[in-house]
Amino acid sequence: MMVGATGTIGSAVSQALEEAGHAVVRVGHSSGDHQVDLTDPTSVRALYDAVGPADAVVSAAGIARFGPFAQLTDEDYAFSLRHKLMGNVNLIRSGVGKVCQGGSFTLTTGNLTHEPMPGGAVASMVGGALESYVKAAALELAGRYRVNAVSPGWVKETMERLAMDSLTGMPAAEVAGAYVAVVGGNDPGVSVQP
Repeated sequence: MMVGATGTIGSAVSQALEEAGHAVVRVGHSSGDHQVDLTDPTSVRALYDAVGPADAVVSAAGIARFGPFAQLTDEDYAFSLRHKLMGNVNLIRSGVGKVCQGGSFTLTTGNLTHEPMPGGAVASMVGGALESYVKAAALELAGRYRVNAVSPGWVKETMERLAMDSLTGMPAAEVAGAYVAVVGGNDPGVSVQP
């Protein structure tokens, strides 16, 4: 199951997983094979009920707010915690017992977790928290599930869409390769930087 399947990274990961022989159920907020509101635990549980047993859950979903530190509001923090952090946490919490034993969860943290930048304090905060959660959950779920993260840098297509210099960006198709490797791997609790 690919959550966030219609985004730049999610669509590339979906394609790469299919090319690697995986059957992919595409999940989005408003499009895809199934829809989910990650901020609503009831919606996440309903997604698992609708999809049925899955061998792996990959998430490239979750939004965090950006802005100058002094201008960030309580709602900017709360929004980012609900969407990026708790939305992905709930994918794991609700997936235990629904994902096949021996299956995996792969979440997306992002480059600001390791390389903060001005305006990215909230994104760095939730990415770091999510990465820590992945490591802790992997310990508790060891032997039943693998829990990992991918922390991609700037994606070339995203940089182009934002009118940024994309020379240092990595194409989404290359980033997708890291997700395929993590899903097919054996290591738990890792955060891969492609």
